[in-house]
Amino acid sequence: MTVGIITPTFFSMRVSARAHYSLRMMTHFAKTYGQGPVSLAEVARVEHLPLAYLEQLAGQLRRAGLLESTRGVHGGYSLSRAPEAVTVFNILAIIEGEVSPVACLAQDYTGNCVRDVDCASRGLWQRIKAGIETVLRTTSLAELVGDHSLLHDLTPLPEMTPLPMAVVTPPAVQETANA
Repeated sequence: MTVGIITPTFFSMRVSARAHYSLRMMTHFAKTYGQGPVSLAEVARVEHLPLAYLEQLAGQLRRAGLLESTRGVHGGYSLSRAPEAVTVFNILAIIEGEVSPVACLAQDYTGNCVRDVDCASRGLWQRIKAGIETVLRTTSLAELVGDHSLLHDLTPLPEMTPLPMAVVTPPAVQETANA
């Protein structure tokens, strides 16, 4: 039996660019809450985000009632309610829809998985979904802006070097490889 070292690939449950950009835009509006409307061009400049993308996201959030828009030379967007009253869940539910780490937990799931009844991992995915929703529902824009460690956590992580994992090769496989 031999023991080898492999480098694992990363398992990732990633947030989309739409979700990430909308949250960055909304935190900018939270920082400027009460100071009047802010142009999307200003948000794009400060946050280093594409203006065209922000226009799409702001439109969705305005139609859903999280943003107000003001026309004119000094126009722009502002939060429609206090940053304490807007949760990350409010934003992401509008932009992305429901949280569902696997398809079978989505409300609109109509698939026919043969393992639905006795799926060993379903409980795990349900707990993950509940945990994510709890964090999103209990984190307000005010908290993100006020707690710089949380705001820092929103930025993408640098590439991490994975830790090596030991792999045990069964004797039967080893004998085949040596033949």
